[in-house]
Amino acid sequence: MHWTGAEVPTRARGDASADPSLRRDAVEIVPGVHWIGALDPTLRTFDIILRTANGTTYNAFAIRGSEGVAIVDTVKRELSDEFFARLESVAGYEEIQAIVLNHLEPDHSGALPELMRRAPRARLYISTRATSMLKALLKPKEGNRPFEYTTVKTGDEVSLGDRRLRFLHTPFLHWPDTQCTYLVEDQFLFSGDVFGCHYCDSRLFNDLVGDFRFSFDYYYAHIMRPFKLHVMDALKLIEPLALKTIAPAHGPILRDRPRRYVTHYRELSTSSLADDICNQEKTLVVFYMSSYGNTARMAEAVCSGAEERGGVRVSLYDLEGGETGPFVDLIEEADALAFGSPTINGDAVKPVWDLLSSLAVVNLKGKIGAAFGSYGWSGEAVRMIEDRMRGLKMRIPIQGLRIKLIPTHEELEACREFGRSLSGALLGEREEGRVIDMADLG
Repeated sequence: MHWTGAEVPTRARGDASADPSLRRDAVEIVPGVHWIGALDPTLRTFDIILRTANGTTYNAFAIRGSEGVAIVDTVKRELSDEFFARLESVAGYEEIQAIVLNHLEPDHSGALPELMRRAPRARLYISTRATSMLKALLKPKEGNRPFEYTTVKTGDEVSLGDRRLRFLHTPFLHWPDTQCTYLVEDQFLFSGDVFGCHYCDSRLFNDLVGDFRFSFDYYYAHIMRPFKLHVMDALKLIEPLALKTIAPAHGPILRDRPRRYVTHYRELSTSSLADDICNQEKTLVVFYMSSYGNTARMAEAVCSGAEERGGVRVSLYDLEGGETGPFVDLIEEADALAFGSPTINGDAVKPVWDLLSSLAVVNLKGKIGAAFGSYGWSGEAVRMIEDRMRGLKMRIPIQGLRIKLIPTHEELEACREFGRSLSGALLGEREEGRVIDMADLG
């Protein structure tokens, strides 16, 4: 889905709550469900890799049922005072029957030890994969009381009398322990990091805050994109639900047309290339950088050879001609990647490394990789690129091709054969070999 102007949230409604940043009261979302989180507007970097131009929120919630109160998630420890002040404005600690942590990362579990101390009747509910993380985060030496906890899986429920919390197991979004929690009677999904973003606006709700579309897509690209297959599995659980509200762990609460965010996640997680090529066709993308034209001639010959095999679509890109960022989408959808680089000062050239280093947000496991290049003295670039691709969990069935200085006609034929072999590997032919150094064959 492309966001359109008609879908930009409106700025204001007459029912807007008082600004929670100016006071520490809880904010009612629906009757009996309150936001008790914390605002962090000055944060500019999250987890080292994410830029946060608008800061972030740590969303936590209090749910009142006829037989007690449940808390869903907490906040990072440094903002615990805000969390406890808001909690105390809507519930007493003795009323808390259940504490649910959808995810144990410190920004969601920071206030948990103190909450458990203050709410001695509460039982903690976590996913089955969260127990080891819980023990690591909440060590006995910190003086915490023994935690009463229950592990839950998809379909398990906790009753608050007239309200039920139902759990959905959604691992690797984006930690192994992650889950979502569905408030059945209110059709309200506490989604953890799914559908979240780093965007702090004290108006809280998606129909009141500013335009957060960039932050939503940016968050997906850096947090969820490496786990697209797990996103699709989670959507199979979420899409059948009736949804009136989605409350993620970061960013605006999605009460206005929440279904469109679910639809957008599916679109972001679905390959667009499949619509443009035959389902049986494999794709090879060749990237190269050339200082004197020698590696460029090799790249063209590799592509020529690869194209001789039916069933493989080949694309060739010169890294000197553009930024590396736009190539990430191509790489994610390709079946095989080949990188060509000369060796300069005992290394591959910087644009190749820039592209390879940008691939942490892409799942490359099982893709086929290959490397080639011209060199003058030492020729380390090919082996270094191969090592990096192996580190990214790629397969290297056809080991690298190196040619000293200007390729001859015979050496260009070797490049074409390299391409043919790469296509053959894509089509299921098994071939293992050593690094081919044409200078050794002369």
